Amino acid sequence: MHRNAPLTVEGRRRLCERIEAGWTVAAAAESMNISRQCAHKWWRRYRDEGLAGLEDRSSRPRSCPHQTPARVERRIVALRQSRRLGPARLAGIVGVPASTVHRVLVRHGLNRLAWMDRPTGRPVRRIETTRCGELVHIDVKKLARVPPGGGHKKLGRAGTRNGSMGKKGLGYTHIHTAIDAYSRLAYSEFAGPENTANCVAFLERAVAWFAEQGITIERILTDNGNGYRSILWRQRCAELGITHSRTRPYRPATNGKVERFNRTLLDEWAYARLWKSEASRARALDRFLHRYNHHRHHTAIGGPPASRVNNLAGHNI
Repeated sequence: MHRNAPLTVEGRRRLCERIEAGWTVAAAAESMNISRQCAHKWWRRYRDEGLAGLEDRSSRPRSCPHQTPARVERRIVALRQSRRLGPARLAGIVGVPASTVHRVLVRHGLNRLAWMDRPTGRPVRRIETTRCGELVHIDVKKLARVPPGGGHKKLGRAGTRNGSMGKKGLGYTHIHTAIDAYSRLAYSEFAGPENTANCVAFLERAVAWFAEQGITIERILTDNGNGYRSILWRQRCAELGITHSRTRPYRPATNGKVERFNRTLLDEWAYARLWKSEASRARALDRFLHRYNHHRHHTAIGGPPASRVNNLAGHNI
């Protein structure tokens, strides 16, 4: 409906009911503060189509003789997907104005390179949710352990070769994360390698943690790791009443929300400072998560994740 429209669908119905009751069109129009021409239009549609005629109609023209030919659009799309060129450079190749190329790219959802899958050039389908718990993304991030005294970022390569690490590293630590797609509220912990037992145990703790925040998980999305393809994982999801979906192989962008969180985890916690030990870095994880959930402004939702969750404990801490 047009933002300046004087009548809603309900107002149109009342207008027509008054005319049916014996009002003149002019009198009914005056009572609704509209012109006689407008009243005649809705009365005519009501007589011809009934209540369905009072609904808004599309203002799109039936034909557009000046629209870019379909073959030109197909060429623009093909070049965009194969060569990743911008509108100005595509315009020189195709022979149409850059503004026309941009409109074509917008129509096909290709106007942002970030919205395209890099290997195939196809538009990435965005997952939209409307409530907390509707979808939770789960993933595991593997990090090299910090040796006592610090790693190569602190001591340099020469220092680590001659220091406590020697030629052999200390192995890896695994951080499991569950993030709510709607609110971006995140739960992370050190839960061990990505095997069946650890993944199932993390799922149970994540479900309990989200329940404490007033969120019931309805569906989860994971990659195709061994822990997420096991019979035990499938059985536990069924017992918890959770629908499990997996991403397409080699398509990490499908699980993009948790992948983006992992990058934030590295930038603002794991590599945010030079750590002297693995224990000191591990102790800082909870502080980072609290800051992320309650205080860090998330540009995609216009505030911290906690702002999208009702009655969240510690919301205003």
